[in-house]
Amino acid sequence: MALEFQPVHAGARLSEQVAEALAEGIHSGALQPGDKLPSEAQLVDQFKVSRTVIREAVSQLKSLGLVISRQGYGVLVQEPGIRPLSFDAAHTASMEAVVQMAEVRRVLEAEAAGLAAARRSEQDLAAIRAAVAALAEAAQSGRDGVEEDVNFHRSIAAAAGNPFLISTLDYLSQYLRGATQVTRANEARREDFFKEVQDEHNAIVSAIEQGDPARARKAAASHMDNAIRRIRAADPAFWDQEGEKLAQTLRMR
Repeated sequence: MALEFQPVHAGARLSEQVAEALAEGIHSGALQPGDKLPSEAQLVDQFKVSRTVIREAVSQLKSLGLVISRQGYGVLVQEPGIRPLSFDAAHTASMEAVVQMAEVRRVLEAEAAGLAAARRSEQDLAAIRAAVAALAEAAQSGRDGVEEDVNFHRSIAAAAGNPFLISTLDYLSQYLRGATQVTRANEARREDFFKEVQDEHNAIVSAIEQGDPARARKAAASHMDNAIRRIRAADPAFWDQEGEKLAQTLRMR
């Protein structure tokens, strides 16, 4: 018996609802590798949505590696592989999601700072100093400094001399950049927060310059702990606005 889907309802983006329903059919085994998805016309009829919505949903499944188009055959379910990162849309709009991303950054960036302190070259130090100067200039010019913040932490990871670490951070940056945008928007609202962040960055740089891995790890971990504290101090109105921006950023990945 052919798998049939229920109509989706107004609320969350229709294409996301359709994509989630199709993905559930694949993960549950109702749709097996090599199976052909119902035709576009059939999906339109079952979900009660437009062809555009169906195409957007199928595009999402392709980006997740769940299906593939074969000319002359249609859209087929792929053999399972390593599943890319994906996030529940409702969760990404929450403060807790940003906190959890900061926790991921704490694990990776504390180790990166420690390795950088042990391995940095003079060229690495020059790049780190240039990055922190660019970040300060962005803040003084009234820009959000998101790209400069990402580049600062990437310069530290580069100084760690571990290609696997830098590749991991580069991959995660597509998700962490959205969280960084929210945390910096929060920190820019209060002068005391802004000063704290500058001091924390300077402490990380100082420890790396002094070649002190333990102090560098501690400074980087403390920076993320303080970021979490600042996130939790934000008022609900801020999250109503910025949380949705973050969700939109992650939905586009």
